[in-house]
Amino acid sequence: MDPWCQDSLCNGGGFCCAPERATGSKLRKFADPLPVLPVKKPWFKEDGKTYYHLTMNQFKQRLHSDLPDTTVWGYDGMYPGPTVKVHTNEQVYVKWNNCLPDTHLLPVDQTVHGAYPDVPEVRTVTHIHGACVRPESDGYPEAWFTKNFDRTGPYFTRKMYHYENCQQASTLWYHDHALGITRLNVYAGLAGFYLISDENEKALHLPEGEFDIPLLIQDRSFNADGSLYYPSQTDPPVPGLETSIVAMFFGDTILVNGKVWPYLEVEPRRYRLRLLNGSNSRFYMLFLDSGQQMFQIATDSGLRAVPAALKQMTLAPAERAEVIVDFTNMNGREIVLKNAAPAPYPDGPKPDQDTAAVMQFRVKKRITRIDTSRIPEVMNHIPPLSFKDVTRVRKLTLNSVTDQFGRDLMLLDNRTWDDPVTENPVAGTTEIWTFINVTMHTHPIHLHLVDFQILDRQPFDVSRFTEKKELRFTGSPRHPDTEEEGWKDTVRADPGEVTRIKARFGPFSGLYVWHCHILEHEDYEMMRPFYVLSSQTFL
Repeated sequence: MDPWCQDSLCNGGGFCCAPERATGSKLRKFADPLPVLPVKKPWFKEDGKTYYHLTMNQFKQRLHSDLPDTTVWGYDGMYPGPTVKVHTNEQVYVKWNNCLPDTHLLPVDQTVHGAYPDVPEVRTVTHIHGACVRPESDGYPEAWFTKNFDRTGPYFTRKMYHYENCQQASTLWYHDHALGITRLNVYAGLAGFYLISDENEKALHLPEGEFDIPLLIQDRSFNADGSLYYPSQTDPPVPGLETSIVAMFFGDTILVNGKVWPYLEVEPRRYRLRLLNGSNSRFYMLFLDSGQQMFQIATDSGLRAVPAALKQMTLAPAERAEVIVDFTNMNGREIVLKNAAPAPYPDGPKPDQDTAAVMQFRVKKRITRIDTSRIPEVMNHIPPLSFKDVTRVRKLTLNSVTDQFGRDLMLLDNRTWDDPVTENPVAGTTEIWTFINVTMHTHPIHLHLVDFQILDRQPFDVSRFTEKKELRFTGSPRHPDTEEEGWKDTVRADPGEVTRIKARFGPFSGLYVWHCHILEHEDYEMMRPFYVLSSQTFL
């Protein structure tokens, strides 16, 4: 009997026997309003500290008016989870409680590291992506825990996480990071926004309140009964395996804030949109079909030095961009936010009519009050790049091999998760990390703990490097794209190119990770630990 035909899974909205698919083309576009994500209220405040309690659970939610309710996972009974808003240097404590079922909503491949048969099928650990945080609160992949903390992983599992928010105003997000099943937990719904504000941001008179809107963009596929579709096998299937991890996954519908192709009614005024690519594998090249400009004001890790007027921007999985869109003098218009990114990126097929549509803006609301917001000329001080303070340059390869089943296996520097730590920067020092991509795909590389600046990208002779380990460049270096200027925590490493970033490590020391943020890659070995050494060690 197919193990995905158990009654508990069918009744829970999971995989059932040969389910009928509900393709995206069968669903109406722009039929449902965009959900406005609620802001989480603190549990309590005491002695200058703020406490939150968020619970992971399973529930049903209507993701499109033409679909039955979908069983999903989320925080506090909502997908995406509630938005957490904090201030720079605010001392925040969060209890992440796991109240999920013992059986996973999606197919688990037990050949993947961290998901072997001797560990619980459902495990979670929440990571605030982009946070300046001590290692014990970072959401280390092996610091997982099960329902009500009945079982815990081998690394510093704690019931109360401490976030010191020692960083500038920025749009971060929280999501699950459990070893071997991150792709499944995030796809099931475990994600939400974490927004940091500061006094500089407040003084800029950016659109605020109801005109400051976080947009979590993801792709999903559905069965006809409304349940989430996620493949249990590759195509063709892997001989000898009942369930197999897939190299990448692309859904046939696009969701924003947990709703398929929603619309948002807006006033004819300026809006601040916080764009987040929360998809497992899909990249987005976003533009407005009105042809108007988006004024980018922030990257992953904070405000830009000056705004950038863009008609299109690319976001890899986990990347964020904040933009101001001006709907003034556009009364009555219906404007579609569209996607032009191929999948897989950068050389796959272009989007079809479904995956090319993201959401719609309807300029139909009356002005409620005078728009006093503005697009500032100068927003932030970002120090110019200098190499005088660099203490080390690391050359790290992005590799593709095959496993014992013939499946793609992506690696960082030809090492697996369990290999000894080889990257050990010293707190307070600055390094250049050089990513040499010999694979056929773009990999969004994310470093925990630190923000960095992108130096450049440069094409090289892949064959020569593969055969002789000689790095011979075949073209001139190019500057980062306009939307990448500023502080970042995730960088696109393109195929056949060397990508260089510069990061200052710290302020904390301890064990962290760096990885590809294509979640199917991250789950299957394209993740490595690194250890930040204390500067005190060398005094």
